[in-house]
Amino acid sequence: MTTRNPTEATTADARTADPRTADPRTAEALAKVARAAASDDAAARAFAELAGVLGEIEADYIGPQRGMNTPAEKAAGRYLLANALQHGFQCWFDSDPARPIFHRWLSPTKKMLGDNPDAVYYGAVTDPAGSYRIRGNIHGACYTSFSVETGAQEGHLSKGVISTLNDSEFDIAVDGSYEIIASPEPQPRNWLRLEPEAGSITTRHYWEWERSPQLDPTFHVPLLIEPLEDPGPAAPMDDAAIAVGIQRVINFIRGATTDFPDLAPEMMPAWVSNEINRFDNSAYDESNTEIGYAAKDNAYLQTRYELGPDQALVMRGRFPRCRFANVVLWNHRLQTAPYRFRRVSLNRRQVQYESDGSFVMVVAHRDPGVPNWLDAAGLQGGMIFWRFLLPEENAPPIEAEVVDVESLS
Repeated sequence: MTTRNPTEATTADARTADPRTADPRTAEALAKVARAAASDDAAARAFAELAGVLGEIEADYIGPQRGMNTPAEKAAGRYLLANALQHGFQCWFDSDPARPIFHRWLSPTKKMLGDNPDAVYYGAVTDPAGSYRIRGNIHGACYTSFSVETGAQEGHLSKGVISTLNDSEFDIAVDGSYEIIASPEPQPRNWLRLEPEAGSITTRHYWEWERSPQLDPTFHVPLLIEPLEDPGPAAPMDDAAIAVGIQRVINFIRGATTDFPDLAPEMMPAWVSNEINRFDNSAYDESNTEIGYAAKDNAYLQTRYELGPDQALVMRGRFPRCRFANVVLWNHRLQTAPYRFRRVSLNRRQVQYESDGSFVMVVAHRDPGVPNWLDAAGLQGGMIFWRFLLPEENAPPIEAEVVDVESLS
């Protein structure tokens, strides 16, 4: 991949814009960006670089070189970029490891890295040498955990998990409240271990409710992190700090797009099936600690699906004994369709079961008139992702079969 100089990129784009469609204001704006790249102000140069990087991602990421051949696939890539840009500014631009804040990661309008309607995630950027007190409340969740991410510094994506702590491993009061210490120094109880490569702390909160928690815009998990030693008030963002913050945003959006690996099938985890519309039920329970933002306590199954307009994928199986389980549909950029308006996931409480306790689920583009329909939302290709939390046994095989959707009614 060749990175263009922002001055060259924006100037060239201004020269080559199609005169039939280009707004004169756009060409003028690109020329101003080019001048900003030569500014004495570091923040101006950083914003100019960000503009150039957005053009770079459009040129090097959106297209057949990354498996985006159709208008829908390209739209998914640009939607991911927009969401990554939103996340970069929310969570990384003004981040301060000495004074961390838990930011809510995902929502019905911010999706990436495999969002989940049945879960709420938070993240805080921390100093690996720092010591922090975390206070929170279980808030009715069937599972709560904290993971220390490695490599997640200066806007870069996590490369793996250093340490974890779930709600069976720390003390919880009768009212659901708890207190945890995150530090390099060992603590007698409720300790979340930090190491030199630790860059952030990710939280997970799962519910098996009939109405998924992400559908409630007022829903909030009580959660606070603060340093054990008060660092005093932060200084206002000056020119240099803004420039550094923009660079963190750039690092994040590159990590989520051009630098995000498209792994060959043989390099994927064993629980990812190499066959389309089929699951590999043989190795779903391997460790996930070497995967960024993965949960150590979760066992996963995943496959790609491909369905024509009149086809349906019928999945049959049983849930194992576990703390939580659900299935989610994603596009190829690990994003759900608009679940405020469509059923794209099912947890155990939402499922209608057969008389023997098994389930039959159907992935289709239109309602087949049977229970447990997962709406493919017109996306003829995507991913099906299962998670089984703290399983007490191996999950029975999930069998999948492509049928004519009319045969189900």
